[in-house]
Amino acid sequence: MKLQGLTAAVTGGSRGIGRGIVEAFLAEGAAVVFNGRDPQKGARAIAELKAGERAHFIAGDVRESAATKQLVDEAARRNGRLDVMVNNAGGITDPAPVAGLSDDAWENDLRWNLSSAFYGTRHALAHMLPQSRGCIINISSVEGKLGVAGMAGYAAAKHGLHGFTKSVAAEVGRSGITVNAICPGLILTDAVREGGPATAEAMGMSYEEMIENVFKAKTLTGALNSVAQVAAVAVLLASEAGRGITGALLSVDGGQAPY
Repeated sequence: MKLQGLTAAVTGGSRGIGRGIVEAFLAEGAAVVFNGRDPQKGARAIAELKAGERAHFIAGDVRESAATKQLVDEAARRNGRLDVMVNNAGGITDPAPVAGLSDDAWENDLRWNLSSAFYGTRHALAHMLPQSRGCIINISSVEGKLGVAGMAGYAAAKHGLHGFTKSVAAEVGRSGITVNAICPGLILTDAVREGGPATAEAMGMSYEEMIENVFKAKTLTGALNSVAQVAAVAVLLASEAGRGITGALLSVDGGQAPY
């Protein structure tokens, strides 16, 4: 029970990596409030988690500052404090080469993957700074260290997220707050399976070729990582054992990124 007595807020926690982090935090004793855009998926997640009062869902779109504030404030209200903020929500709006990328898709990639983390961090710090303790975890991507054809907006936002992570870590480190980013490689979540064919098309190949020849081939292990492996790193960062880690960009990518 590494997180016993802690309170966490998780954006985009009803499925995928976010859901895995919610489950891992609950298993380690934390109370978790999470959000997502689909109330039905949130209600289904709560029913499946079977965590009683330790799990709570709020419908909201983290591209809007007010929705993220509602999540953070509700987590603190229900449990008396906020210990961990996980800025997980994000994704690829419309995979396309830059020459065909629309203004709306570009702006949405930035809002979804970068602005949302800014909102979550700022609102979380309003609770963490007075208590001189806290942990902020940004879920980034290996593409924040690299880049791939057809995903320029997403990659640019994740690169920006890394600079943001290091800047905030420098600002609040002496206040007892750690700030880190986890950088997964490709994880075969439902969202990836749904959007993968369009991404592959933007890269000029089939979905199967993309998985084998782009993502698996670039790892040192020849395999993709899992949601559970990402969640385990989040538990480490949120626990007492992770108190000495801050300003880090932790890859969970099978060795794909060179740093």
